[in-house]
Amino acid sequence: MNILITAATSAEAHKLKNQFANDTIILGDYAELPAFMKIIRLPNPASMSYAHKMLTLCLDNGIERVYALEEGEYKLLQEAEQLFGEYGIEIVHSP
Repeated sequence: MNILITAATSAEAHKLKNQFANDTIILGDYAELPAFMKIIRLPNPASMSYAHKMLTLCLDNGIERVYALEEGEYKLLQEAEQLFGEYGIEIVHSP
């Protein structure tokens, strides 16, 4: 399964990543980070089209589950949960 974990600069994201042994984990953050960190750039949640940009990113990367660790990101994605579900993408809040 391809999984996207947001808030990639947080310790919580790396702790969560280590819980998945047989899945492909992609870390992402909307903060600008150096390329060597191997973290994909996510859309800014302040964008009016955040959910649509995230959906496009998920479809382009074959993401099947998104762990939204920041509350603001989760709320916006939760509002579009039905849309994501139509494409087989599950939205999960931080554990």
